Amino acid sequence: MKSLTVFHLLGVASAAGCLASSALAQDSSHFYGGGSIGQSRTEMHPERTTGIVLPGVGTTDAAIDRTGDAFKIFGGYQINRNIAIEGGYFDLGKNRFTTRTSPPGTLSGETRVQGLNLDLVGTMPLTERFSALARVGAQHAWSKDRFSGSGAGAGISTRSKHDDSNVKIGLGVQYEMSPAVWIRGDVERYRIKDATGRRANVDVASVSLVFPFGRAPATRVAVAPAYVAPQPMPAPAVVVQAPPPPPAVVAPAPARVSFSADALFGFDQTTIRPEGQTELRKFGQSLEGTSYQTIQVEGHTDRLGSSAYNQTLSEERATTVKNFLVTSGKIDPARIAAVGKGEGQPVTAAGDCSDQMGRAALIQCLQPDRRVEVEVSGTR
Repeated sequence: MKSLTVFHLLGVASAAGCLASSALAQDSSHFYGGGSIGQSRTEMHPERTTGIVLPGVGTTDAAIDRTGDAFKIFGGYQINRNIAIEGGYFDLGKNRFTTRTSPPGTLSGETRVQGLNLDLVGTMPLTERFSALARVGAQHAWSKDRFSGSGAGAGISTRSKHDDSNVKIGLGVQYEMSPAVWIRGDVERYRIKDATGRRANVDVASVSLVFPFGRAPATRVAVAPAYVAPQPMPAPAVVVQAPPPPPAVVAPAPARVSFSADALFGFDQTTIRPEGQTELRKFGQSLEGTSYQTIQVEGHTDRLGSSAYNQTLSEERATTVKNFLVTSGKIDPARIAAVGKGEGQPVTAAGDCSDQMGRAALIQCLQPDRRVEVEVSGTR
């Protein structure tokens, strides 16, 4: 693959990542920097190198040191929670070999590899703090070679340098020790030109410290709001006249219960948390023995993000709560409905949460708007 094509592909992927960020408007984008240390292992062929450096000289034996101390300094931009662009400088350390030659003699070689890289990094969250990483990118490496010898290799003292652009790939994991410090473990493969001008693989295993900055802290709800059980339905009122008509039943006002969306779901998620499942089970148990006509589940969001995105999110959350109540609460699916209200019915007033506030403060201020309301119509 030509290096120019690799950079074109990265440019297209970067543009796609920027477009994807508009669909995740409630995610936090930020810059980050860091450094890593590790060990490299280089693919080496000293017999072939000896034959090129010393034409007509064979190899009888070889001692090889394939490993080297590697490090990297990098910086990047997290476009959204799944995509980042990262670039940096790398040093893959030194590898060495010594061969015994025929005619008798020795040849020793040492190679050091350095370069620059630009990667597209994909992140897949596995838990709240633990994620899996995958990367593909372009690299430009320069390999510096030095040779010396004795006997058949006597008098050789040469240096050479090879430049090459190629692809690099990698897999890893990442753990957020705190909002300001992350730790990574990576395994990467680089493609370089060796002392003979042929391409060889260099595999690197490393550990990194990552320092995000300009990142809005995630809003977390420490304690779920207190559950409010529906009020008991009043006894029917009977009016007797002469001649007495059938007793009239006064239908009670519908009972409405509100759950904080942040207590039920993760931020921008539609999967119910374990603590949210507990609250919904309590609600389902409170309906046992109640003769109800209908139950309506309404999803509401705050105003952050596009109206279309918020409408879809509110519908998916309302449907998720409805399905959970049917499954765990044994509620008749024919008497429960789900509807998404989007951002159209906020609890906060228009002037309560200014767009001039910092992002983290604005998300916290708009928390009451993110909710799921359940309305029960019926009699005990």
